[in-house]
Amino acid sequence: MEGGEPRVKGGVLCSGSIVCDTLVYPAPDAPWGTTTVVETIEPHPGGNGANTSLALAWLGTPVRLLGRVGSDEPGRFLLDALRRAGVDTAAVEVAHGATAATIALVNASGERRFYHRMGVAAGAFAAPIEFSPAHTAGMSIYHLSSPFILPLLRVQLAGTLARARAAGLRTSLDTNWDSLGRWMADIGPCLPHLDMVFLNEDEARMVTGHTDPRSAAGVLLAGGARMAILKLGARGCAVYTQGREFHSPAFEVEARDTTGAGDCFAGGFLSALLDGAEPEEAARFANAAGALSVQHVGGAAGLAGGVDIHGWIKSRGV
Repeated sequence: MEGGEPRVKGGVLCSGSIVCDTLVYPAPDAPWGTTTVVETIEPHPGGNGANTSLALAWLGTPVRLLGRVGSDEPGRFLLDALRRAGVDTAAVEVAHGATAATIALVNASGERRFYHRMGVAAGAFAAPIEFSPAHTAGMSIYHLSSPFILPLLRVQLAGTLARARAAGLRTSLDTNWDSLGRWMADIGPCLPHLDMVFLNEDEARMVTGHTDPRSAAGVLLAGGARMAILKLGARGCAVYTQGREFHSPAFEVEARDTTGAGDCFAGGFLSALLDGAEPEEAARFANAAGALSVQHVGGAAGLAGGVDIHGWIKSRGV
């Protein structure tokens, strides 16, 4: 990626939440005791691990997912959807009990309200990930998604990333929101073991205390991360390393549902890198993946079917 390093080849080993989302769209505010007619109430694969893995698979990148689902019908629905997309689910644990589930209310502006049940995900990753040959075969990057929503994984973040690097994988982390408010207390020890860290502006502010993207990235790089990728919403993204920085503007699209857009962005960035793209091209590709995502209801539905992102980019203005 930098300074003559060999281009990364292979696939992505991804760990994170696997959730059955029920999306309600559009969901206006309504008083209790009333009935509101909506356009869509439908189940979708969800959770940051599942969304990122689906995005990678639909972009043609080999991906193996680590996580946990229940032994119920939603669990079977999720595994079937992931396998049909091309995600390797051999390492997904099936536990007795209810699969993690979310009711997502999405209003006409694409803003969301979530109601989440942990289910068997509360016990996911009770044992440390050992990065055995069965896990790492054919993989080049370990991507740790949604660490804060999985309580047993968040207490072993730094050790997990250190073992991934010791196994010869590049490492990537997408922070997402920390409902416990620990932020840098948990992210800080991870930074020396990270090749890439993805955050949106709110997450970067909470982790670093800075609202300015450059200042926030400086804290992350000083802590040991090799690359900081800040998702700036309608302004695109900014990428920082010790040697350079650049801003990649967004594509102008009409957003229907922003659920999973950040996961699709991360999947797009990693997929482009694995195809040999330089970071600038990867950032533009990631912006396009996020833009396609927000135009559809459902976490990664905008990338379903292997959309031609390069062709889409050529057809769009910034």
